[in-house]
Amino acid sequence: MERHGQLIGIGKEQIEAYEAYHADVWPEVAAMISACHIHNYSIYRFGELLFSYFEYIGENFDVDMEKMAADEMTQKWWAVQKPLQKPLPERAEGEWWAEMKEVFHQD
Repeated sequence: MERHGQLIGIGKEQIEAYEAYHADVWPEVAAMISACHIHNYSIYRFGELLFSYFEYIGENFDVDMEKMAADEMTQKWWAVQKPLQKPLPERAEGEWWAEMKEVFHQD
């Protein structure tokens, strides 16, 4: 199992819409997240920052992310969500959400 923490920005004017969408996530999108072996997925907001945490329980993260990216409903969801988000300039090349380094974990 892999734990992932990610960070992205959001504009003050986008917070209400973003939270409303996530209060009623499209069922097809939620099903695809599960089908791609992502569990315990949460998104937190602190001011104009969004922090996501999830656990990946599959065998090939890159393949599962490609599967998710190819999904038509996920593409439609992302088309609605991306204009609400502000990627961080410090993110790695190719990232939308900046992947964070885990520095401590205790079960």
